[in-house]
Amino acid sequence: MPMIDVYVPQGIIADRKSLAQELAQAIMRWEKVPVIPFFTENTAAFVHELDGDSFSTAAGGTDHVRVQVTTNTGALDREQQLGVVKEISELIAKAAGDPGLVERTWVALTEAVPGGWGIGGHSYTNDEIIQHVRTLLGKG
Repeated sequence: MPMIDVYVPQGIIADRKSLAQELAQAIMRWEKVPVIPFFTENTAAFVHELDGDSFSTAAGGTDHVRVQVTTNTGALDREQQLGVVKEISELIAKAAGDPGLVERTWVALTEAVPGGWGIGGHSYTNDEIIQHVRTLLGKG
């Protein structure tokens, strides 16, 4: 279950909750997971607003967005990586009303180590997640 953290300059996103929900739904689509409560209730995005003086590029710019996407190991192939980075950047630019923000949005994709996902007090490996979902879908 991916977790997305978005760090934006304060005040550029009017509806942070809608953006967070759109981002969570987008990553689910790209991961091609079933739309079941196990995924819809455990895939989330967090929008963090930063004061303008709390970050800077080397050139002094403070109009960038940083996104950290954490997935389980191997969840995204190369095509999915390219697609999710593009869509996340576009969703953020749209929410900010600034098409140019696509060019100033950095997306870092990281993978949790096996056992690095904790849900409901259990640290899941990839195989355990797959087996749990198969059981939920009546296939395990």
